[in-house]
Amino acid sequence: MNSSATPLTPAAADGFIARRDALRQQLRERRRALGAPGRSAAAHAITRHIAASRWLHGARPIGLYVSVGLEVSTEALRALARRRRCPVYLPRISNYRARAMLFARDHGELALFNRHGIPEPGTAETMPARSLSVVFMPLLGFDAAGTRLGSGAGYYDRVFAFRHRRHSWHRPVLVGLAFACQRVDHIERGRHDVPLDAIVTEAGVEYF
Repeated sequence: MNSSATPLTPAAADGFIARRDALRQQLRERRRALGAPGRSAAAHAITRHIAASRWLHGARPIGLYVSVGLEVSTEALRALARRRRCPVYLPRISNYRARAMLFARDHGELALFNRHGIPEPGTAETMPARSLSVVFMPLLGFDAAGTRLGSGAGYYDRVFAFRHRRHSWHRPVLVGLAFACQRVDHIERGRHDVPLDAIVTEAGVEYF
């Protein structure tokens, strides 16, 4: 499906949601089965792949997430970006009811926690999502077409909805960070889903 697709009927929408929820559960189990040593080794390999890419050059502003739970750790990547003098902006929820978020400057100290228990910057210094050079995104699953399966809240799809517009500029570059075991053959793409431009796993970088 794409942004111009006909909306699903209520019954079809319920089936779509149920299939996605079942897939999320499977992918959470896969990620958990890696174990802490496996996830740590993979996160270091992912950071090395990004260090060798063109994304962290020229002091370009980047978007990054604060990893929680079993997500790919971004601690080393945050440190790498600072060493490369790339300003880092982290998600901050601005409206829970509208599922809206913005990107606030990371100065190293995360003074706030949102309702989901995720640390956020307390600074008032923000940057529009379309002004970022690249955004590294968390996910639960991905496929060969660049379809991203997130946790289901829709914050990222909303903040990057402008990418659906036909003449929208191709920024920021959207890069998913995942373990290789999170790849699946196919993910049904919802009409609001914003696809990835690239994925980085411990196996390397793949562009879509």
